[in-house]
Amino acid sequence: MPGLRNLKCIRDTAKEGGWTGHDALEEQPLSPMARLFHEPGSNVYIISMLGSTTKIYPDVVKANLEHTLLMHPRFSSLQVVDKENGGEMKWVPVKVNLDNHVIVPELNPNMGPPDKIVEDYISNLSKTTIPKSRPLWDLHLLNIKTSDAEALGVFRIHHSIGDGMSLMSLLLACCVKASNPQALPTIPVMKSSTSNNSRGFWSVIQLVWNTIVGVLMFVATALFLKDTKTPLKGSRGVENNPRRFIHRTVGLEDVKLIKNAMNITINDVVVGVTQAALSRYLNRKYGEIRKEKGATEKKNYLPNNIRLRATFFINIRPSVGIHALFDMMKKGTKVRWGNKIGYVLLPFTIALRDDPLDYVREAKSVIDQKKASFESVCTYIITKLIIKFFGIKAAGVLNYKVFSNTTLWFSNVPGPQEEIAFCGHSMAYVAPSCFGQPNALMIHVVSYIDKLTFMISADEGTIPDPQQLCDDLEHSLNLIKSAVLAKDRSVLHQE
Repeated sequence: MPGLRNLKCIRDTAKEGGWTGHDALEEQPLSPMARLFHEPGSNVYIISMLGSTTKIYPDVVKANLEHTLLMHPRFSSLQVVDKENGGEMKWVPVKVNLDNHVIVPELNPNMGPPDKIVEDYISNLSKTTIPKSRPLWDLHLLNIKTSDAEALGVFRIHHSIGDGMSLMSLLLACCVKASNPQALPTIPVMKSSTSNNSRGFWSVIQLVWNTIVGVLMFVATALFLKDTKTPLKGSRGVENNPRRFIHRTVGLEDVKLIKNAMNITINDVVVGVTQAALSRYLNRKYGEIRKEKGATEKKNYLPNNIRLRATFFINIRPSVGIHALFDMMKKGTKVRWGNKIGYVLLPFTIALRDDPLDYVREAKSVIDQKKASFESVCTYIITKLIIKFFGIKAAGVLNYKVFSNTTLWFSNVPGPQEEIAFCGHSMAYVAPSCFGQPNALMIHVVSYIDKLTFMISADEGTIPDPQQLCDDLEHSLNLIKSAVLAKDRSVLHQE
């Protein structure tokens, strides 16, 4: 295997968040978007849980990482402050000691239920950061059997290394199909959010109007427009609090059944289910606040006109694909990398509906408006312009204001379509999330084979019962599925 210094250069521009091979990367400054992830309120870590179907062998994992992840310059470089160049940060390649990055804690299974032991361990990771004296990532191998895995690998990666889609693709490029160790995993191709817009006059008017409205709401949110203070809304400084990470897996076939019956997308269903679950959760909380005896879930305790929005992240650069990343790690070929993400502000209607399908219909209407706009591109451009003319600090303040004035982060990505093996270990599930954001709640949804996993990152001080929110997500999906089946039976009966 060639040394790290002998990698072929992989060229791209810093302006686009690109990166190069180790020789070219040395002394290169961090891109503006990468530096932004070191600002207060944006100092975010990605955390990804990889459930294994077998016990994890650390030596096997380390041997595989030597030939995969460490071949990526950003995973074997420090982020160093260049005092001679105005305090900017630059990449400095180093020799990585995997013993400092692959951690195998000794967990006592007699300390309590295994699921709780793992949950507490991962929560404790959100209380600490990775020292800047080494590359900003680590991997924790937890060899303890839980309810849905024989063992668990937990990646913790600073967001400045790359955006979620890039990192997901990179991790999958380190995997193979469990059924064929010579083949890379298969993941669905993400389509552009505006690729299906027609070219007619009316569609252009809609595109322009939706973009203008989206940008104005973005500016208003940065200046003064705040979400309603609800039991889900975090207080100032919530980004510094420890998080609790909970996941719930449901059948992807149930989601597809709703999708096909209503002629919509999986994303529409997921957002509709989330909207229903948040409504159910908040209604219960407001009922508890009123301390009414005999409170029932059917009674409406929700205040009128709740404003609740999610920051919905979108990768605005087409994914390079895991094959390109695999070739890069093996051959040093050129590939784009970095943080190139925009976001839209996605409003959720918080209400109790007699017809559960209304949650999905409302979600589809909002998502269609967001698809027929360039809001995500505009938020990315605005952030870059502020960095250029006013500096990183100003952009950090902008992001903090927008994030803290909304209620949650939301993300939904497709995962592998068949069982995969990471570093020689077959995976039972994949569940990524984040901590360090100025929101009390993040919901991340990812598919894997025939399953769909809701991953919740919650501030315990604001949301002490994230398991209940998982229950509400699962219950809402079942209600919507039952409504679809009842509607189908009604149509058949009429015929």
